[in-house]
Amino acid sequence: MDGRDLVRSMKAVGSSGAVQGLRTVGAAWRRRRVDAAALPGRGPERARVPGSVLEAEPGPGGGTLRFGRSVLRIHVAVNGAVFWGWDGAEPEPSYALAGRCPEPDPRAVLEPDKDGGWRVVAERVTVVVSRHGAVEVCTPGGVLLRRDLPPRWWEPLDGGPGRWLQRSEVAADARFFGLGARASGPRLRDGSYRLWNTDPAHVFDRGGDPLHLTMPVHLVVADAAAHLVFHDASWDGTVTLREGAEGAGSGHDRPGTCEVRMDGGPLRCWVIVGTPARVLLVWASLTGPPAVPPAWALGHHHAWWGRGGEQELREIVAGYRDHGLPLDSVHLGTGHADGHRVFTVDQDRFPKLPVLAEELRQDGIRLVSVVRPAVRAEADSAVYDGGVAEDAFVREPSGRLVTGVVGPGESVFPDFTHARVRAWWGGLYAERVGQGFAGFWHAMDEPSSLAAFGESTLPRSARHSLEGRGGDHREAHNVYALCMARAAYEGLLELVPDERPFVLSRSGWAGLQRYGGTWSPEVAPGWPGLRASLSLVLGLGLCGVPYSGTDVGGGDGDSTPELYLRRLQLGAYLPLFRTHAHPRVGREPWELGPEVLEHVRVALVGRRRLLPYFVTSAHQARRTGAPYVRPVWWGSPGNRALRDCEDAFLLGDSLLVAPVLAPGVDRRPVQLPRGRWYDTATGRAYQGPGRVLVDAPLSRIPVLARAGAVVPVRGDGGEPELEVWAPARGRTGGGLVVKDPGDGRREPELDRYVARWEGSRVVVEREGEDGVHAPSCPVRVRGLD
Repeated sequence: MDGRDLVRSMKAVGSSGAVQGLRTVGAAWRRRRVDAAALPGRGPERARVPGSVLEAEPGPGGGTLRFGRSVLRIHVAVNGAVFWGWDGAEPEPSYALAGRCPEPDPRAVLEPDKDGGWRVVAERVTVVVSRHGAVEVCTPGGVLLRRDLPPRWWEPLDGGPGRWLQRSEVAADARFFGLGARASGPRLRDGSYRLWNTDPAHVFDRGGDPLHLTMPVHLVVADAAAHLVFHDASWDGTVTLREGAEGAGSGHDRPGTCEVRMDGGPLRCWVIVGTPARVLLVWASLTGPPAVPPAWALGHHHAWWGRGGEQELREIVAGYRDHGLPLDSVHLGTGHADGHRVFTVDQDRFPKLPVLAEELRQDGIRLVSVVRPAVRAEADSAVYDGGVAEDAFVREPSGRLVTGVVGPGESVFPDFTHARVRAWWGGLYAERVGQGFAGFWHAMDEPSSLAAFGESTLPRSARHSLEGRGGDHREAHNVYALCMARAAYEGLLELVPDERPFVLSRSGWAGLQRYGGTWSPEVAPGWPGLRASLSLVLGLGLCGVPYSGTDVGGGDGDSTPELYLRRLQLGAYLPLFRTHAHPRVGREPWELGPEVLEHVRVALVGRRRLLPYFVTSAHQARRTGAPYVRPVWWGSPGNRALRDCEDAFLLGDSLLVAPVLAPGVDRRPVQLPRGRWYDTATGRAYQGPGRVLVDAPLSRIPVLARAGAVVPVRGDGGEPELEVWAPARGRTGGGLVVKDPGDGRREPELDRYVARWEGSRVVVEREGEDGVHAPSCPVRVRGLD
């Protein structure tokens, strides 16, 4: 802790009083002292490279290569994913994998290659290993997609975990995406990106990094093919990217490079090759299909701190109703808790919360409660006493409980890397379920505190179970929130078995989609922050986390009605649509003036109308791994103009959304993929691929529909309808529609529709196993003019 950290600490807690400030600073000093005593400093190290290959041992799906100073294990799974691990590392155990590692592909065989190397040939990929340990990933036709140079390790002479470096080269035309929630994306430019889940403790825009949810997963898109790379190590690290450059006909291309540095952990890697759709499908089969949120969670959420009690909550809900603004859930922050206790509601301010929650549920509004991992260290607290009895809390190497300053006092932290602790914690949600809450959002789960300063509130030397293997917080930090989300998800499955759990985590890691989604708060209120919001959601989707969003109206600083509207209009087309009142622009939308209120109503009603389409996208994501929000190059990754487009996105299979990301804009250019596209507001048709100019008045942002698309929508009376956009003459269209069975866990019905021209009219039919049928709901065909 240096002088700058001290200043930041006092600023963060200055309004809480001098005593609180001293506690915060003291906790930070103690964390540093504990680490200094328990973790050895970096002393003499021994550098190591694999050496030359000595022998090969074929095995299922690949085999084992023994080098002079390391062992390489290669495994091609039946789903086509390729794993390799140095020093004999195996795919398991892994927090990213959903269950066991997939079975090996019996057709993939390790065989000799030229110059003393070896190769594994599979159906969709060829892996070539040189005699010095370079690993090349090629298409079946032999086109090189990625070349990993021989890795390097630095190991302490006195023993302990070593750090490692892996350098890679990709095609000169390749572009990088992913690495979790990155504000500077979605395309990742040259630079270093840290792999350490961090609470920045301030608002951020496109320059903010790292943020709450990082993961060593990146997608590389090039002309030849796309491929996803996952370095399965949860330690602190950095990824340094540098885009390549083509030689403009000279033949002297400069390849793109990727350099991964990790402070520890196994050097093991997964690579998946194919189209973006196939890559995300295989990734979901490895790490688990995305959880489908309840239908209400695909509507409009509103976050409120909860300090005003039941009466203020009723007034907020009444305000939305009186102004004709749809509302599906209200998120209560820490203000509704009793003295910042984890699961205890303040009975003075919320004396009849279960009754109020049931009244709201009858009106279609659910309550969502915030939960932090920190537990107040109080002897009279039932959660604290129970955790001590369970030996559930993280301890220092000396055996003392780790404490940190969160809220008004010192707190302890459960060790979610222990199955017994997860089961205990998951059962604690019964108190909030009994109070009428339908879902939960996890905050400060990096974990962070007032004195973290971008680090963890837990010492790096803090001990964790890590599923019985044992280890410290250097390995557990990045998966801490993932394990907390798992505890909540599994606990809710037991407590409310007839409903789909709703779990929202601020932090996480690879595989978070199995348990729920994520959001990023405190995005800077300026126009760069608006771009950052879109980058975060696109990047997370390409890492396999399709349900995400950012707070609309939250954060610090000045905002204008125009910027508020553009934020709201973008948020209305993101998977998680949550508004968060900001005191400088008015607590609620109706306080921003009648003109703004009318535009707000249009955005919220438009989101409500698209709710069946979002439900369909959610179930498709579970089946295919494809995110709701996709880059415009999703179906044409070889189109370089689309690859460089960062100001628009595809929503599901049918819609293209072009948000307004700059002030004073009433028309904006849109880069279209191939095919015919209709402006959904005017009905005007445009032909892609190409760049067109589209109207973008303050009242709306451009949304275009693909010709032939079948879009399920909500009618004016709440009944389901099909909005069909006419296919081009001589062509057919269609789409899938999921009939959501409600908020339960039953498998939904899936209908496949076909749209085709029959003379001068467009006919829409539902295909079934027993033939073709007429649609079971009203159909409205658009684009005929």
